[in-house]
Amino acid sequence: MSALELDFDSCYRAVSARDARFDGRFYTAVTTTRIYCRPICPARTPSFRNVRFYRHAASAEAAGFRPCKRCRPELSPGDPGWDVRGDLIGRALRLIDDGAADERGVAGLARRLHITERHLHRLFVAELGVGPLAVARTKRLLLAKQLLTETDLPVTDVAFAAGFGSVRQFNATMRETYGFTPSELRATAGRVAAKVADAAGPVSLRLRLHRREPYDADGVFGFLASRAIPGLEVADRTSYARSVPGGTLTLTAQPGHIALDVAVDDTRRLTRLVGRCRRLLDLDADPHAIAQALGQGSLGPLVAARPGLRVPGTFDGFELAVRAVVGQQISVAGARTLLGRIVARAAAPEGLFPTPAHLLDTDLTGLGLTNRRIATLKDLSARLADGRIDLDGGQDPADAVAGLLDVPGIGPWTASYVALRALRDPDAWPTGDLVLTKRMAALGIPHDHIERWRPWRAYAALHLWSSS
Repeated sequence: MSALELDFDSCYRAVSARDARFDGRFYTAVTTTRIYCRPICPARTPSFRNVRFYRHAASAEAAGFRPCKRCRPELSPGDPGWDVRGDLIGRALRLIDDGAADERGVAGLARRLHITERHLHRLFVAELGVGPLAVARTKRLLLAKQLLTETDLPVTDVAFAAGFGSVRQFNATMRETYGFTPSELRATAGRVAAKVADAAGPVSLRLRLHRREPYDADGVFGFLASRAIPGLEVADRTSYARSVPGGTLTLTAQPGHIALDVAVDDTRRLTRLVGRCRRLLDLDADPHAIAQALGQGSLGPLVAARPGLRVPGTFDGFELAVRAVVGQQISVAGARTLLGRIVARAAAPEGLFPTPAHLLDTDLTGLGLTNRRIATLKDLSARLADGRIDLDGGQDPADAVAGLLDVPGIGPWTASYVALRALRDPDAWPTGDLVLTKRMAALGIPHDHIERWRPWRAYAALHLWSSS
């Protein structure tokens, strides 16, 4: 659906009903107040004569509307339509969420996608009505608005955390777009700016990450806990913590949202951390569409038993690929042990998971890995280090999978597992997975039903794994 194809009557009915299923899918702009809202805004439903509908918050802001202080569009879950798309627009939006446009500009974003800046702009205008620069700017503004409202972070730190190049640019953009300065917004939110912390110490803050309901937090956190790598992650059925560049983060399940506690030495890392945490916990999925597609057939009892089940993602694509290779044909517990040894020997400073270049230079003998497995990890590291494979959003998923399959020692199961969790392919199916085969046989599900579960086969796989 392009920016110009939103059905007015359907959108207006959703707004009138405050239907949470449409939160994040579009925004309602009111011409009399010049404010745009989420479909679930508790304010009185405006007259149909005075509303406009926009697919993206950036489109509403480009048309001269400012975000509602009551429903707070910055808290909307992401549009699930973009979250699962592997085309250029979907990948570009994922990279913008990851901070690529803030770090390298739109030109760098286009290079990462291997297209021209002009072509990227043309695609964005056709789909969203605005260019990638406007989308990146709105992303920065909405994150800044959340930080000003929910934290006591000094305005200077907020500016850099949200991706602005200077405090002056931040102030000017806020005033131009929203009609108020950062300090004025903070005052209306009832917060007082914190004193500037010791420059040598980390900055700690808490943010809310909103999700679509129902959300199977127990299933997601349980999945991550059973696979937590010693020395890198600590997790249980309600929380997940890990080392990240420049600090640590902790995610905790709360009623209606996920609490993200971050301690980092540079707030400019925050944009990337937020985007990756959302994908790690699959917060932007559409549980109603998934349940409707999978709940009518042979998976019906499993879907009913686990409403809101999600596919856990990953914090880093290379890390997930290494997990998949190490986990080939061994138990989850055995894979954790080997991965813990790899992290202990090859971990970068601060206890981080090694980068491709670092792992490539690390001696992996004596850890319990076979020579063939070591060779596979080295080849994989080399291909990611030199950019032949990109598992963090820049490469077409089909090309990334093909690149993985070219690595000796990586077969269809490993590539599919990486596609399922790192590439966020909702239709990925771990071909040849023994547990899935056994569960389907135990439940009397014929093998040809796998095709009936498209385009949500990844979620079908999680339902089967979770039922074992």
